[in-house]
Amino acid sequence: MHMTNQVVAYLQENREKLLERLYTYLRIPSISTDSTYKEDVAKTAAYTADYLKEIGFDKVTIQETERHPIVTGEWLGAGPDKPTALFYGHYDVQPADPLPLWDSEPFEPTERNGRIYARGVSDDKGQVFMHLAVFEAFMKTEGALPINVKVCIEGEEEIGSTNLHAVLHEQTEQFQADFAIISDSGMVEAGQPTMLYGLKGAAALEFSVYGPDRDLHSGMYGGAVRNPLQALAHILSSLKDEEEVVQVEGFYDGVEELPEEERKLMAQAPGEDFVQTVGVPEAVSEKGYTAKEHTMARPTLEINGMYGGYQGEGTKTIIPAEATAKITSRLVPGQDPVDIVEKITAHIKKHAPAGVRVEVRPEPFKAKAYKVDPNHPLIQKAAASLTQAFGKETVFVRMGGSIPVVEWIDTVYQMPVVLLGFGTPEDRLHSPNESFPLESFDKGMETLVYYYQKVSE
Repeated sequence: MHMTNQVVAYLQENREKLLERLYTYLRIPSISTDSTYKEDVAKTAAYTADYLKEIGFDKVTIQETERHPIVTGEWLGAGPDKPTALFYGHYDVQPADPLPLWDSEPFEPTERNGRIYARGVSDDKGQVFMHLAVFEAFMKTEGALPINVKVCIEGEEEIGSTNLHAVLHEQTEQFQADFAIISDSGMVEAGQPTMLYGLKGAAALEFSVYGPDRDLHSGMYGGAVRNPLQALAHILSSLKDEEEVVQVEGFYDGVEELPEEERKLMAQAPGEDFVQTVGVPEAVSEKGYTAKEHTMARPTLEINGMYGGYQGEGTKTIIPAEATAKITSRLVPGQDPVDIVEKITAHIKKHAPAGVRVEVRPEPFKAKAYKVDPNHPLIQKAAASLTQAFGKETVFVRMGGSIPVVEWIDTVYQMPVVLLGFGTPEDRLHSPNESFPLESFDKGMETLVYYYQKVSE
């Protein structure tokens, strides 16, 4: 254990220097969606690559794509008898707008209340940096990493990772490993070590209901022409019953029952009090499941928006010509996004009343769910490392969100993905005043030291 402590000691002794280096990283506005920042994104890729080279990684490359580069590298000095990890992260960030809502400059890291405030500090530059700092600490103290490591750090995660998808499929040999490790997620609450062992998939579509070829006078045509808004409401209300059970035929086909063991794991995890946190009168969930179980492990179907007709002040007596709704579904293992879109489409068409025409348009946003056995040795070692660093028993959870790259790695490489994230619910990802606790920075790096050590044993 002496070796591990030496590495942790290095991180503690060099904390200020490492924080300053992280702040330099965060100061570069690597906003991937806005072409104005293209040079800054390239500069961030170069900074990442330079740090990897300085640590001692080999074959460090900045792979150009049609949009933003992917930084890759490897260190295989631990030898063939040690496992190889693929570390994935992203260096691009969300736009900082709306700027007036920030209490400090988004690209000038500021410490207050035990947190670092900056765009990208939690998602995901800060968490990427933590791995790099840990690699540095191993190399500086031991002259070697305990296992072999390949890295893949991209600049397009916030815009859908389009080019990474192709690269992973084309360069399979380059990224082949025994397991992947990703820190682009978080803990259920600050200071509570959390092992994330599952993510939901996603499917999305939009549909429009068309009636007359123009808006009509409701007095002259009401009673003779079907109202598209009324038809839209009819279709939408048929999708789910009042007990949150989806009524789409075949929607639950292939969905496994939630095992008792997992229900116990979920019950042990701290849960959000939705009445307090989001201001609803009460929480509602699928019949037979708690809100925690439904958000973590059961599929959902949500109407994200609907529009049509007159929305100005006062009255406009019309039958509108058309109405539109947007729908997304979060999926669990056993469900395929393409199949779910087809089933929802069939349901919409079946429930469309006479007198209107319906057009359904699938959206590109889709991913399969991911789940790894919570008893897998790699997961158990990660949980033990978290407990050791945070001094608190680790809880096991699945998450309602989707990280498409996890599913891609799982599909292309058939290797387990260890989701070891240190963010907290208060981090305000994608919002003004994004932040990250200094406790997560310190104890998170300590966790990573223990984890890389345990995996090598």
